[in-house]
Amino acid sequence: MPLYRDQAIVLRTHKLGEADRIATLLTRANGKVRAVVKGVRRTSSRFGARLEPFSHVDLQLATGRTLDVVTQAESIAAYGEGIVNDYARYTTGTVLLETSDRLVVEEKEPATQHHLLLAGALRVLSTGEREPSLVLDSFLLRSLSISGYAPSFGDCARCGEPGPHRAFNPAAGGVVCTSCRPPASAMPAPTTVTHLAALLTGDWPTALRADPRTRREATGLIAAFFTYHQENQLRSLPHLDLTQ
Repeated sequence: MPLYRDQAIVLRTHKLGEADRIATLLTRANGKVRAVVKGVRRTSSRFGARLEPFSHVDLQLATGRTLDVVTQAESIAAYGEGIVNDYARYTTGTVLLETSDRLVVEEKEPATQHHLLLAGALRVLSTGEREPSLVLDSFLLRSLSISGYAPSFGDCARCGEPGPHRAFNPAAGGVVCTSCRPPASAMPAPTTVTHLAALLTGDWPTALRADPRTRREATGLIAAFFTYHQENQLRSLPHLDLTQ
């Protein structure tokens, strides 16, 4: 079978037979790949814990008819070590993995930006460099942007009239002017819109200045925007630690 090498983040795994697992991987060059990891559930497995969710690994894979097969695995970063023992980090991390799995739909289609964004988010989450809620909100917005659903937080999402604008509507694509505002649009505080824009662009000095009320309002708007454009809520989202 032809061999290829790639870096990957393990999104999820499930059992196959008595000793094997199927791992769903987000690779740097080949997008989403499902691959068999043979013998990984045996205590003598040479792969050990290197192919658990949250792991960043360098892999050699053999191309199979339906599923590829992992033949070599070297650890790049074991992000799970800093995530799984902290409830807020773990629940946030599961949303990050599920989001990537959801947004990268086609297998074997390049998704380099998604891979790099997820690797960066897991690194920051595992070190505790930033609060889990901020990591998640920024990740959701930027993942949607990469997938072609970038919300507007400046100009009107419908007519392009320069902002700032007060109304926010997920179906319209973000903030909208008075003329374009659909019924039942949200009316977030101006500071919330500023915070949302900072999360989308990675302006952390501005994002970190937001007070708790602003962050909570932004989180609700991001969840509504994501759910609208993905039709179904993420399964892992209700388990988030809302006290963070």
